Amino acid sequence: MKISDQVALAAKNLSRRKGRTALTVIGVVVGTCAVIVMISLGIAQNKSYDEMLASWGDLTQIQVYGGSMGVSVSIGGTTVSSSSSEAPPKLNDEMVETFKAMDHVIAVTPYYEGYNLQGRISAGMNERYQITGLYDLYGIDPAAMEPMGFELADGEWLSDSANYGKDTLPVLVGTTSGYNFQDTRRSYTSTKRQRWAGQTDASGKELPPFVDVNKDDMTLTLTDGDPDAPKEKTWKLKVVGTMAVNEKYYWTQSGIVLRLKDMKMLIEENNHLLNKNNNYYETDLTEYQNVYVKVDDMDNVDEVGEAIKAYGFSTYSMSDTREEMQKQVGRNQMMLGGLAAISLFVAALNIANTMTMAIYERTREIGVMKVLGCELKNIRRMFLIESGFIGFIGGVAGALLSWGVSFILNNLLVIASGVMMLLQSLGVQANLDLSFLMNSGMGTGSTMSIIPLWLVGVALVFATVIGILSGIAPANRAVRISALEAIRHE
Repeated sequence: MKISDQVALAAKNLSRRKGRTALTVIGVVVGTCAVIVMISLGIAQNKSYDEMLASWGDLTQIQVYGGSMGVSVSIGGTTVSSSSSEAPPKLNDEMVETFKAMDHVIAVTPYYEGYNLQGRISAGMNERYQITGLYDLYGIDPAAMEPMGFELADGEWLSDSANYGKDTLPVLVGTTSGYNFQDTRRSYTSTKRQRWAGQTDASGKELPPFVDVNKDDMTLTLTDGDPDAPKEKTWKLKVVGTMAVNEKYYWTQSGIVLRLKDMKMLIEENNHLLNKNNNYYETDLTEYQNVYVKVDDMDNVDEVGEAIKAYGFSTYSMSDTREEMQKQVGRNQMMLGGLAAISLFVAALNIANTMTMAIYERTREIGVMKVLGCELKNIRRMFLIESGFIGFIGGVAGALLSWGVSFILNNLLVIASGVMMLLQSLGVQANLDLSFLMNSGMGTGSTMSIIPLWLVGVALVFATVIGILSGIAPANRAVRISALEAIRHE
């Protein structure tokens, strides 16, 4: 008997008992839909977490801190350790080059902040407008900025090879860096001493900053802080570009970025000025406070992080937080998926019961087939095809139903609002409290359920396999029936 004949016969036999077949299929539909929806909730939650973490920081970036001792890490099956009797390596230029040579690393940059620098940035006649303190200065390797995801709103990138002139420091500024300046002719209590982005006058017109950083001359001054006879050194700032705002780096909006070598030079000069005045603090230039490592893909972050830890450094990346969130989602999915799988197990029992009943009803038919010389494997296959059909049809219907459930979950607030408006238009008093939906984020633009095509495919295969497995015992029972007894069966 051909496979096509068996398939046609199986479809005909199922259609002869539409009611019982439909009831059996419904069990598979419910189980398949439940499993798909439960998994889709986890997929949507993982995506939501990834988007949230991406807004907090770069998922492919690793922050490296100072060395620690006694670290042992397994990389590719090989254990690499740093001896507890040895001092941890310094996070210096040599180590930065080592990081750059690692597989999957596309950019590395040390990171300096100017909060230890003592000085000011000034503009205007007689230095009227000033940024008191150099907290908004940041030193970064120019070659790493673009690969690490920074963008320019205007101008060009900093260049280590370009010559900008003697005592001139090229910088990148943020779109609101000009609002950092204060009018030093105003008292500290005056509301006119400082302006901020978005501030308007009485007529509603937005007030510009005191200093246009792209046009006005600006000077950076380091000082030893001596109130009587201060020793100072100055540089002219040359703005070469404006950074586009990057939510992952808050300082791109109002910070001022220098080349790493220029920041090192300023720190060295600052140390020199402070030491002349016997100041107590000096910044160490032999080791970086932290280094940022950019990886080519999120899946390679853990591998690169482990390789860095093997040198004795501690690291942090959004991947660490993401992993913990994924574990929590996975646990929830296992619990919900297990509950959903119970309905599939019940559906499997129903399929087995349905096929067993079909064998009892078709005992004489089985006997005739045996007498006519039908092979046992064909009889077994016929019943397995029928049970597989039940699983497949239930899987298709369950997948379609799960898409409907997913659509409702993703648009629950809109649907509920529409139902309430419809009822009100019909004269029915309907005042549904939708605040709990809004507070939970359901239907407010957030995606509660995501059903990828691969999940549908897996569900269809799984439902079909469940059907086939459920039909194995009844099919084996059918082939064991005696042909003579089957023919005499009424």
